[in-house]
Amino acid sequence: MGGVLVGCCGFPVSMRRYVQRFNAVEVQSTFYRVHERKTLERWRKSVPEGFVFAVKAFQGVTHPSNSPTWKRSNVRPKPGHGFLRMSREVMESWEVTLEACRALRAEFCVVQTPASFTDTPSNVENALRFFREIDRDGLTIGFEPRGWSEPWVKKVCEEADVVHVVDPFASEPVHLSSKRVLYLRLHGSPPGKKMYSYTYTDEDLRKLERYLRRIEFRRAYVMFNNVTMFDDAYRFLHLLQEAGWEVDQSMSK
Repeated sequence: MGGVLVGCCGFPVSMRRYVQRFNAVEVQSTFYRVHERKTLERWRKSVPEGFVFAVKAFQGVTHPSNSPTWKRSNVRPKPGHGFLRMSREVMESWEVTLEACRALRAEFCVVQTPASFTDTPSNVENALRFFREIDRDGLTIGFEPRGWSEPWVKKVCEEADVVHVVDPFASEPVHLSSKRVLYLRLHGSPPGKKMYSYTYTDEDLRKLERYLRRIEFRRAYVMFNNVTMFDDAYRFLHLLQEAGWEVDQSMSK
């Protein structure tokens, strides 16, 4: 069994309280806003040395200018933003993402595309070219498309060597990358009857632990993204510890 990192998508409580329980977080605000480097560096200094940040890529990489998510941004969207195109705007947005990863010393970046980015031939080609040509700067890249058929996800992830990010209650990953990294984002009721507004049952969590046992990985990120994520992730962390898992640099109390 590989090492497991358990955490949340975003900070559901204060950072100070959060790091008393968890050793990892997926930063969500980097998707919506461009942060000053000094802000990100302050976050890095505010957590224990072994704490792990994952970063969600800035929306200028993935979401077009008509996406409602831009309403929360401090950047004005332009026609060239989004859809993994090799445009100036997308490349600038990727550099913003890289800078956030560097400041936080993140090892993993989640690239989540909108439902409007369907698996058409042109979009598949955009994704392949983007993942092949970008500067990764040592990052492991995760791809979370929405509504794509498995063959196209498999093609992109295998040929571009990116991790297929999934909700384990909805689908199986088709590729973990050459680094054998598993990245799970738990969005709600299996699979999606009560997205986000859902509390995982004890049996759900036991099922999730059994799911991990079936997959060979070097490191797994298990990130909860539901309304009770703080408590659910903590319950799952203890379940893993009781089951004998190696929970990477756990600081749970």
